[in-house]
Amino acid sequence: MPKAPPRLRSLREFLREHGGFFLLWTLLAFAFRIVFLVKFKLLTDDSFVYGDIAKNWLLHHVYGLSGQFGPEATYIRMPGYPLFLAVIWRFSGIEHYHAVLMAQIAIDVVTCFLVADLARRIVSERAAKAAFVLTALCPFFANYAAVALTETQSIFFAAWAMDAIVAALDEPQRRRPWVLCGLGLAGGILLRPDGGMLLAVIGAYILVKLFLAPGTLRRNLFVGGLLAAIVALAPLIPWTIRNWRVMHVFQPLTPFYANMPNEYVPHGFNRWVRTWMIDYSSVEDVFFQVDGSSVDVDDVPRRAFDNADQLQRTVDAFAEYDDSGNNMNPSIDAKFAELARERIQAHPFEYYVELPFLRAADLWLRPRTETLPIDSHWWRYRNDPGDFAKALALGIVNLFYLVLAGIALVKGRVRYAALFIFFALFRTAFMAWMPNPEPRYMLECYPAVLAMAGGFFADSKSKQ
Repeated sequence: MPKAPPRLRSLREFLREHGGFFLLWTLLAFAFRIVFLVKFKLLTDDSFVYGDIAKNWLLHHVYGLSGQFGPEATYIRMPGYPLFLAVIWRFSGIEHYHAVLMAQIAIDVVTCFLVADLARRIVSERAAKAAFVLTALCPFFANYAAVALTETQSIFFAAWAMDAIVAALDEPQRRRPWVLCGLGLAGGILLRPDGGMLLAVIGAYILVKLFLAPGTLRRNLFVGGLLAAIVALAPLIPWTIRNWRVMHVFQPLTPFYANMPNEYVPHGFNRWVRTWMIDYSSVEDVFFQVDGSSVDVDDVPRRAFDNADQLQRTVDAFAEYDDSGNNMNPSIDAKFAELARERIQAHPFEYYVELPFLRAADLWLRPRTETLPIDSHWWRYRNDPGDFAKALALGIVNLFYLVLAGIALVKGRVRYAALFIFFALFRTAFMAWMPNPEPRYMLECYPAVLAMAGGFFADSKSKQ
């Protein structure tokens, strides 16, 4: 494992020395993202949920969704992204989503610098330049900069926290890096509750180091880690108090299924879905349709049925769902729960090991076409050769990043590799257990992936 340099020169000095290089690639990064904005701008249903909360917050001073009799308080989304929208709209005008996406492009370009600095700290300056280029031309980051969702900011804060924690671990006696790490973690948590995973991983990593460190270092790590945790969790205090006062529940984050207190959660259906779900296309075809839309049973893969009886009972359950106005009520949910129980009892290894592993593979290796005008069933070459070619190209790019990062790891070029590997494994395990594996939720790992991929281009003589 490469050792830490005795003294790393400042990022400002590094950027000044290579000013022409970074200016050129910064302009290219902006241009690349503007192409995505022009060609692939996207507002999803979730975008309008966030937008509605932000609008009611601005106009009525209520953190809530529009209802029949005015805005109704909610807690189904963390306040970070609605706050971001509200700040932008305060100056650009309400529902000016173009201004939001332009701001996201700027944030995403700043992420390029954070990834480069991370690569500089964990590998070398040469790796930092390579990582900057890889991030500037990353189609997945550029794509989500043109989508009104939390991904761009979540990636940004993940990169911020990773860069800061490496700086803190290199100089644990300094307090500033620990505070910066806490701020980055806080930003991620306020956007989505899964942002807390990075806090948990950093906390576990520091605990391990505490047992191995000598006295003075142990004290610095303990104080620094505690400081980062306090800063990271402090913004949740007013949010928790608000939920207690307004919603009458103790809820430091959003509910696990992002549901209101009186909203029914179909746990049986979700469990049944986990007995066969592998690919994101099934998330779109089936999971996203419940509640509110009809489900075509032909879209359910054959692996969801062990026999003809289960197939017929599934058909009957979805028919009842249609008859109830596409509403998943407890009676229908109980039928799916029984199907799930039978399938799990018959195939426990498949449910607890094989399927989560396959979902994990899909999370990491899928071409990430979910917000692009590409069929989610991209492998059907005969249906649309063009979509197949575009998806295959994106899949190759994604695999390229992972292979470069893997080679850098194998060659021992990455400092603090265990921290980044642990984060990737922890996040993968959690997301792979969900009934709706969405590849976008792995993008928070990609600042580390790209920084490590930059290490592929480093050599033993690279200037630290």
